[in-house]
Amino acid sequence: MTNKRVVIIGSGPAALAAAIYTSRASLDTTVIAGYQSGGQLMLTSDIENFPGFPEGIQGPELMDGMRKQAERFGSKFIDMDATAVDFSGEVQRVFVDNDIYEAEAVIVATGASAKWLNLPSEQQLVGRGVSSCATCDGFFFRGKEIAVIGGGDSALEEALFLTKFASKVNLIHRREKFRASKIMQDRVFKHPKIEVLFDTGVEEVLGENKVWGLKLRNLKTDEISDIAVEGVFVAIGHQPNTSIFQGALEMNEQGYLKIYDESSSNVPGVFVAGDVYDFRYRQAITAAGSGCRAALDAERYLEMLEVAEEELVTTA
Repeated sequence: MTNKRVVIIGSGPAALAAAIYTSRASLDTTVIAGYQSGGQLMLTSDIENFPGFPEGIQGPELMDGMRKQAERFGSKFIDMDATAVDFSGEVQRVFVDNDIYEAEAVIVATGASAKWLNLPSEQQLVGRGVSSCATCDGFFFRGKEIAVIGGGDSALEEALFLTKFASKVNLIHRREKFRASKIMQDRVFKHPKIEVLFDTGVEEVLGENKVWGLKLRNLKTDEISDIAVEGVFVAIGHQPNTSIFQGALEMNEQGYLKIYDESSSNVPGVFVAGDVYDFRYRQAITAAGSGCRAALDAERYLEMLEVAEEELVTTA
């Protein structure tokens, strides 16, 4: 196969796994990595559930290693944000400000961003007791009192999951009742480790180098109080990073990209990987696996494209 061009948009585990596979297959691979490269794992201190690292690994270290591996096979990285796309022609076009990158295949792996409370104290303590992923970080809070913030199914599911580790889970919700399904609510209310705080907002995450508490406000009485917790899990949802694909790729109501036949989008030659479509698992390992899948599907697509081009030349 001649050296076909592939553009990968993103820089988390899905994008980097895809880049390793496409560049190792001798495809001309360009990764539009963004100004803040590495994805959500750049906010994760210790990763203990990624296979191959028995002592665990730092999130930024894992991302740096995956990037160097992709570069070793020839991937080129552009550390700027993709600003627009044009998937209407035979060749796909990705815009980075005034520059245009053309490719026969594109892999979209822009991920999703956790929604935060937008408190300065919260952002300062991300990775130091503040997390948006219970399955990633719950183990580190064994025997400790923690808080989960949110009121939907995801928040209640995370609270229940965290009871495996924590001594107590404070489930904090701004409204007077949950949005979650009845079965999830029943499980939460019956669990002896979970205390529910309705009509409660978080004013501040307390701590310096690590979390030691929360400042809360009762939204009905305006009363301020502090609780002592060592971990805070923000579970108010995720936002897929898909704004530049509006009108170009099919999405569901929440803005996650739709996939067909494992990794294909609705546009031939455009493939999808990672949390930009996967709102269920959201794990580094599943993202990396989907990046591999998208890369292999892109390679097969380009092989079929080349066969079609050769047949066209032969019959001309």
